[in-house]
Amino acid sequence: MSSSEQDASAAPADVRVGVIGVGQMGADHVVRIRDRIKGARVSVVTDYLREKAEEIAGTVPGARVVDTPEELIAADDVDAVLIASPGAFHRDQAIACIEVSKPVLCEKPLAMNPEDAYRVVEAEQASGGAYVSLGFMRRFDRDYAELKDAIDSGELGQISVLNCKHRNATTLPGFTDTMMVYDSAVHEIDAIHYFLDEPITAVQVVLPLPGPRADEGQHDPMLLLFRTASGRIVTDELYVNTGSGYEVRTEALGSKGIATIGQESGRITTHREGGQWGGAIPADFRPRFLDAYDAEVQAWIGAVREGTNVAARSAGVWDGYLGAAACAAAEKALTTDGFVPVDVRERP
Repeated sequence: MSSSEQDASAAPADVRVGVIGVGQMGADHVVRIRDRIKGARVSVVTDYLREKAEEIAGTVPGARVVDTPEELIAADDVDAVLIASPGAFHRDQAIACIEVSKPVLCEKPLAMNPEDAYRVVEAEQASGGAYVSLGFMRRFDRDYAELKDAIDSGELGQISVLNCKHRNATTLPGFTDTMMVYDSAVHEIDAIHYFLDEPITAVQVVLPLPGPRADEGQHDPMLLLFRTASGRIVTDELYVNTGSGYEVRTEALGSKGIATIGQESGRITTHREGGQWGGAIPADFRPRFLDAYDAEVQAWIGAVREGTNVAARSAGVWDGYLGAAACAAAEKALTTDGFVPVDVRERP
């Protein structure tokens, strides 16, 4: 075999990833790419705290630090960008990546409101390509994928109701009702679109008596009711100060059967503070979805290497816009009786 034939048959070079923001999620992603993801390496890092960026970059051979996201996005040694900065910066950073045709994996949210999310949708549409994968990692969780396949195959028959539960051990001070919508319920909102392949059309919020660990003025637990385009109903129970641990659960009620994900081996468990009964409960979301995060990033890198940029199960910009529109309606529903309609613009 000639040297030119060897070059042509060689595996493509590693995808050089630039990471914007190395707080909790960004730092986790750097370790993930360094230790567990094939076909990629972190080449450039930036954070508004330069010392933090230098600390994280120092754990990756060959990685360097730049001062701004703009410099990172434009860098010749960055093939793809992972955005883990605060949500207020996602719109502009995602659009900047689109404008230079660089694939991007953007942690949720796509933007802080529907109007800004729609601007990203328009930017990608104008580019003629698909560059943005949105970091809803549950789409890559094995249980979620199995439930999705059961729904799509017709195994469960006609789905009438989804029941969702989202529980955390505790929250930081100042975690408001609005944050419960945008930081917690947003995951169930994307799961609704993922499982049912139809938009949410209306949202209602029901506020029970606050639990014993709720902050002053915080409604915890909280119940959200969603109505979809075909008339299905989805319930979402948020309880973010349980004192026990992190749990998410989804139950699909179908005409041919009922399926539940998120339970340990089908056992009935009783949880006390600290997760003492029924086995250990993860303290937060990262252990529960470790494999899903790995699968999400590996699928994204695989898509970039193949030139498709967006992996098959990934949420895209339109999913991000639908999520932002549903969150905006849910926020309004916090202080409105009855169902609040979700306003959705026409897809470009």
